[in-house]
This record gives sequence, structure tokens and C-alpha cells, in this order.
Amino acid sequence: MPELIRLYIVNVIIGFCIAAVFVAMLLWFNVANLWHLVSHSDKGLLAVFLLWFSNGIIFAGVQFGIAVMRQKDDDDDEPRGGLGQHVDMRQELETIPIRANSGRAPFWQKK
Repeated sequence: MPELIRLYIVNVIIGFCIAAVFVAMLLWFNVANLWHLVSHSDKGLLAVFLLWFSNGIIFAGVQFGIAVMRQKDDDDDEPRGGLGQHVDMRQELETIPIRANSGRAPFWQKK
């Protein structure tokens, strides 16, 4: 199996496990009276599944993104690009006067 696919599958599994812990904590601490709503409804298991699945998709994506961003790339060690020129941003700006009225009427006021 290619290394990238293995990395993706492992991180998706980790993300769904984190989502399971998150949903379990939501139910255990009865956030927004969620445990009561789930336990007293005939659609409670479906609601828990959808909550776990939707959070699993989010957490799996975040977990995979973190894993990809943490990969080290050895190609970026040497400096590249640019000419190494110093630009002095402290130089004074010179104002240039611009005449606002040319003596003609604007196009919407022409008669």
C-alpha cells in the first residue's frame, strides 16, 4: 500500500476515534440535555450515529491536515529566490500635486 494512502487511512481512523470520545463526552456530561433527548426518543441511536459520523468527518479531516503539515520537507533547507537586495521602507514619500478641476463640466452635467 502506498505510504500516503496508509497515512490517510490511519489518520481517518484516529479522527473517528476522537469523534467517538467527543460524542461520548457530550452524552456523559449531558450537554444541552442531550442524553435525555437521545435516551427518550425512538430515533436516539440514529441521532447519536449522525452526530458521531458528522464529527468524525470533521475530526478526520483536521487530523489528516495536521499530519500532512507536520511532515518535514528537507528540500527547503537552503535559501532560494530573491536577489538579496535591501529595500529601505523608511524613505520619505514625496507628495505630487494633482489638479482636481480641469475647468470642464463633468460628463453628467454637459448641456
